[in-house]
Amino acid sequence: MKLSDSQMDVVGKLKAHIKNIFEKDASGHDWFHIERVYKNALSIHKIEGGDLFIISLSALLHDIADHKFNDDAQNLAIERIHSILIPLKVDQAIIDKVIYIVQNSSYKGGLANEMNCLEGLIVQDADRLDAIGAIGIARTFAFGGKFNRLLYDPSIEPVTFKSLEELKTSKSHTINHFYEKLLKLKDGMHTKTGLAMAEQRHVFMEQFLSQFFAEWNGKK
Repeated sequence: MKLSDSQMDVVGKLKAHIKNIFEKDASGHDWFHIERVYKNALSIHKIEGGDLFIISLSALLHDIADHKFNDDAQNLAIERIHSILIPLKVDQAIIDKVIYIVQNSSYKGGLANEMNCLEGLIVQDADRLDAIGAIGIARTFAFGGKFNRLLYDPSIEPVTFKSLEELKTSKSHTINHFYEKLLKLKDGMHTKTGLAMAEQRHVFMEQFLSQFFAEWNGKK
């Protein structure tokens, strides 16, 4: 499936708009993160299918109201997506699908979400891919530094979050984030293509942690 000329025009304008909003972010959720998620989603779509226009819009908008930075993320997503896509003359039915995907794409501590459409599963896989591997490691430490988290504290064990509020108020160190989220992402991939892309990145994270602890304990 290819985008029509009018759809390509919308996607181009949306890219420019999103870049302007996120290009100065220093938490690992900057424009380049969004662009990588968009490219990951296109790669997965080539094999898995789905509506390319909805995938493109959703990937570019997936962080427009991230729950990590916004208390009322669900309603804010609706407001912001409407404010962006209505002026671009996107049909309301498509906007509704994009809102659904954006509202349900975040990991949220592994707590259940109701994503049930192929386009949403592709965007979710694309986003999770950028949270693991070499890029994922770099983003994790950027996020930790942005929010003044310790690099590592052996006395603080990783936890399994029971609620979104518990996740949002956690003050754990950055290394725990690998065990609380990143190492779980591979097995939560939805598409065969996403899983194949995730496997090598997962191994790289395991190798990094092995090296990290060896250095931490003075063994290498």
